[in-house]
Amino acid sequence: MTKRDGSASDHLRTQAAATPQDELVAGLSGAPESIRNPALLAQVLDRANLQRALKQVRQNKGAPGIDGMSVDALPEHLRHHWLEIRAQLEAGSYRPQPVRRVEIPKAGGKTRPLGIPTVLDRFIQQAIAQVVCAQWEPHFHPHSYGFRPQRSAHQAVREVQANIRAGYGWVVDMDLQAFFDRVNHDRLMARLKSRCPDADLLRLVNRFLKAGVSVGGKLEPTSMGVPQGGPLSPVLANVVLDELDWELARRGHRFARYADDCNILVKSKRAGERVMASVTRFVSDTLRLTVNPLKSAVDRPKNRKFLGFKVSRNGAKLKVADQAIDKLKDRLRELTRRTRGTSIGALVAELRETLLGWKAYFGIAEVLSPLREIDKWVRRKLRCYLWKQWGSSGYRQLRQRGISVREAWNTSKSAHGPWRLSKTPALSMALPLRFFENLGLPSLAPR
Repeated sequence: MTKRDGSASDHLRTQAAATPQDELVAGLSGAPESIRNPALLAQVLDRANLQRALKQVRQNKGAPGIDGMSVDALPEHLRHHWLEIRAQLEAGSYRPQPVRRVEIPKAGGKTRPLGIPTVLDRFIQQAIAQVVCAQWEPHFHPHSYGFRPQRSAHQAVREVQANIRAGYGWVVDMDLQAFFDRVNHDRLMARLKSRCPDADLLRLVNRFLKAGVSVGGKLEPTSMGVPQGGPLSPVLANVVLDELDWELARRGHRFARYADDCNILVKSKRAGERVMASVTRFVSDTLRLTVNPLKSAVDRPKNRKFLGFKVSRNGAKLKVADQAIDKLKDRLRELTRRTRGTSIGALVAELRETLLGWKAYFGIAEVLSPLREIDKWVRRKLRCYLWKQWGSSGYRQLRQRGISVREAWNTSKSAHGPWRLSKTPALSMALPLRFFENLGLPSLAPR
């Protein structure tokens, strides 16, 4: 952590008063002649690059690191300390702080480690990542889709789908075991140096790799890996796996990779088994990584998922994987718990945010029947929720909505529970599709 520097603070405050309101941090460049050669570190410390990095870090938000500083507090901290921080970066004396280790839940009750750097280190990492990305981006393989400008998971899925439709009916689905935790630092730094030959920048990147992690307040060293959670890690992951991409291309394979998820498409099971064996050796011997045999397989694409999608047996149409649907339903169950006591309007607003976010990613699915089933299931959950809220006024509520005396009476006096009753004709007619549409409930499947 840096000390407060009175003269630097005064200088930055003076500049802040003179800059436009939309400049988040004043004085992020310092004296332009402080670095006289066009080295990459100078590009990292360029004013425009730093302001872009700060904007990105603030947009990403995120939790505080081990120092407790929030993202919102970062601009003020930089106003007071930036000149001193910049001087440390230029002199090669800046020391990143250890990342805070937290465990993020995964499907099946497992967890994955996430490293949370301090917001100051996230800001510096972001500035570095932008420069490293600019150096490497023109040279990355076109079938690498993760964490790259104008590229997306959807494009990776479409690449796999196109190859399946072209007759490549078997997939070599490779899972790299604990990839982000096992990256070899020496190989990474040597490969990074090939396109970023700046000793000062490389030294700084290496310090971020070696900064260590804080687990329950105890500091642990990091001799390998690029901890997930920092802005620099995705770029470095692509630098490592770019070697795999070009090796697959050299061998003439059809493939798509998104971060450490890689699908190779072949025409037969026998070819797939040969490819799995040879690529596994390359990953182990050259990249010094491990292919997880329990999660990797040679199989028909309909039996494997890639980035949340599968392809259907007939026509190779995109279909949402069952695991993604189960995860969505778990979230919706949590939101529609009958004990929450939330008004139906507020509940639908929460559901709307979740459903629209899910649809923004999975909306490219071409097999729509599972999405229609979710739409029906959500409406049934809401009917169940309202019936429970109505309680003893259920008969009156049904009658007010045009349900006959007989239907309203039989439903309200039924011994069945709310979930069973939510499927009855009385509740379906009293709370039709139009009712939920008027509340703003979106549909996942187009009508």
